[in-house]
Amino acid sequence: MERPPTLKAPIQWQQTRLNRAVEQLARGFQAQIGTRWATASTALLALLGGIFLGENVSALLLWKLTGARPILVLGMVLLHELLVRLRTQVVKNVPNLGWVVIDNLRIGVVFALVFEAFKLGS
Repeated sequence: MERPPTLKAPIQWQQTRLNRAVEQLARGFQAQIGTRWATASTALLALLGGIFLGENVSALLLWKLTGARPILVLGMVLLHELLVRLRTQVVKNVPNLGWVVIDNLRIGVVFALVFEAFKLGS
């Protein structure tokens, strides 16, 4: 019984002009995102986006969906807790940019909802 031949080297894509252009574009994008200022600005934009999202969700809860408020708030709390538990299971050391963005979105939403509660006096 013969063994099938094993691959010794990874399969390479053909070096077409399109493939080289896509690789060059991907390297440039990765280099831009990898810099310190780009990472910090992405994290800040995620935080501000979370605040914007939280403000709009709370406005939607207060204005349109009066009967479904408790269910939506419960869903938001469950989603928040799921993200926290998932992050503690997946990320052991320093989080990558994706997890930083998710954390900042989550923090922004919570901040906006607490701020709305203070504005309403409850």
